[in-house]
Amino acid sequence: MILVLLIGLVFVSVSFGLFARTLLLPRQRRAQALRQIAGYGFAGDTAVPEGQDARRQASLDLRRVVDALAGRVGGMVSGRFQSMNEENLTRLLRGAGFYTLSPRLFVGYQVLATLTLTAIFLLPALSGSKPLLSVTMVVIGALAGWSLPFVYVKRRARLRGERIDYDMPDLIDTLVATVEAGIAFSASLQIASRRFHGPLGEELRLTLQEQSMGLGLNDSLNNMLARQNTRSVRALVRSLIQGERLGVSVGQTLRNLSHEMRTLRRQLAEERAQKAPVKLVFPVVLLILPSLLLITLGPAVIRIHGIFH
Repeated sequence: MILVLLIGLVFVSVSFGLFARTLLLPRQRRAQALRQIAGYGFAGDTAVPEGQDARRQASLDLRRVVDALAGRVGGMVSGRFQSMNEENLTRLLRGAGFYTLSPRLFVGYQVLATLTLTAIFLLPALSGSKPLLSVTMVVIGALAGWSLPFVYVKRRARLRGERIDYDMPDLIDTLVATVEAGIAFSASLQIASRRFHGPLGEELRLTLQEQSMGLGLNDSLNNMLARQNTRSVRALVRSLIQGERLGVSVGQTLRNLSHEMRTLRRQLAEERAQKAPVKLVFPVVLLILPSLLLITLGPAVIRIHGIFH
């Protein structure tokens, strides 16, 4: 009974997550389309209806209050538990694209999520259910509230890294074409930053912004490597820095790197293809095989049961 209840809670949580994603997806696509239009020099209408403006202001006020509460809670928790490595957490948040989110604020959100889910899972326990089931539900709520934000950030960082590795060969080809056409490398990066969208475009624009504020190109590239420590970014940054130190032409360095990036993309595709049969084992065993046995053996079992009874 407890196992069935736990499975049901998992499916309910997944359903709520998919429902929230369905609600937020149109807004994300609309915001992305507006950013693309703004890249061509056009601006949208800034007039906002009065009711929508009031709702937006109320939402911002509520977010400020929640941020302040999460910051205080995160500061207290981080102060009491010195074992939390803020440097690793900062690197993980930067890799996931949360550039303005501090580690203490994230820990505060974890604590608030833990308390909220624990309270939600505690409500059935207060209705007079079994003590063992109540304790199990409270423990599951606490563990889910503490671990789910971290799992989400870690998954987002991994997906961003994979997307950057996938788009890196196209970036190298763009840089090769522009550099060999006589454009300086910094100007080539600016052209590529306007051309590419997604995680790679965001990292390029952030790198160029750091460079425009007075930071050197090598330092900006090293900061990008610190944010996204993937194989393709490591290869790009190290090749450019080493080529500059040895006096090798940027075009030749990028052309050699382009072949390496294509090989890396092919290796990643082969790696995913080899992982596919292992991932198919779980749906086959848990979903397809029981359904097949039910369809093939179900009539025979019903007939045998009818003969003996």
